Amino acid sequence: YSYATMRLNGEKPIDPESLILPVTTDSTQDIPWVKGFDLVSQEEVSVPFCAVVHPNPYYMPTLFRSSSNGVASGNTLEEAIFYALTELIERDAWSLAEVTRNTGKKLTDLPPKVAEMAAKFTDAGVEVTLRNITSDIGVPTVAAVADDVQMKDPRLLMIGMGTHSNPEIAMIRALSEVAQSRATQIHGAREDATIAQFREMMGYDRVKRMNAYWFKGDEYEPASEIPSCATDDFKTDIEEIVSRLAAAGLDRVIVCDLTDPEIQIPVVRVIVPGLECFTIDNERRGQRCRDAEYRHIRRAKSSA
Repeated sequence: YSYATMRLNGEKPIDPESLILPVTTDSTQDIPWVKGFDLVSQEEVSVPFCAVVHPNPYYMPTLFRSSSNGVASGNTLEEAIFYALTELIERDAWSLAEVTRNTGKKLTDLPPKVAEMAAKFTDAGVEVTLRNITSDIGVPTVAAVADDVQMKDPRLLMIGMGTHSNPEIAMIRALSEVAQSRATQIHGAREDATIAQFREMMGYDRVKRMNAYWFKGDEYEPASEIPSCATDDFKTDIEEIVSRLAAAGLDRVIVCDLTDPEIQIPVVRVIVPGLECFTIDNERRGQRCRDAEYRHIRRAKSSA
């Protein structure tokens, strides 16, 4: 059914336009729908099937390329929802940083565990910098930027992201992602081999120049200055994050339970209409990206 037909039928469908569609997408087309639960309105709603599954079956109509963004598992349903939410917020913050090229301040005075992890990179000849790219939503988001200054291999110019209600865990997750990316790249197991080959053809110096906004900058802040929004349990963490999303104008948080009844390990897809995903699909750029670009341009003009 189309969105209009779903509404006429008395359903409560999510407007496909709110999911940030590519400009070539026909949002009025007939598509399959599935049920989800909105944590904000506390009601069952219908969401496009293609926004829930990954990959979307080739024979099914779709609105955009599917991805695993917002899919997570956990020991409990609440834990799965929490990690799905933090991934969505992470991709949104990363998208805003990319479109504005505002990659935040470099972090100093790292917590002991984080400093210990960073030292292991240094010992291996890898320069790693942590940057605070937390968005207006206020859930700590950290980027770890790594440069193997010994090998000078363009494929090893890496970036890892981490988002968590606890800033220290966000930092650890960012560094862990860089380490994992390096290992899989070195051992030739990365899925994005084509990108790696393209980088190799371009060369180390050119690739680094193209991504200079992640490596340069002389603004610093102590890691301890990133505000925490952590509580002592996942349920309250979710409530805090939902509140912060609402304050940023994002007032729908939809959960689709994907748990296999035989395995019984909680798995969810969480959808927050309006959050950006530009870094994983450059055909989709929404209002938050446009607003961030506008603010960035205005600041640049006022300081010129």
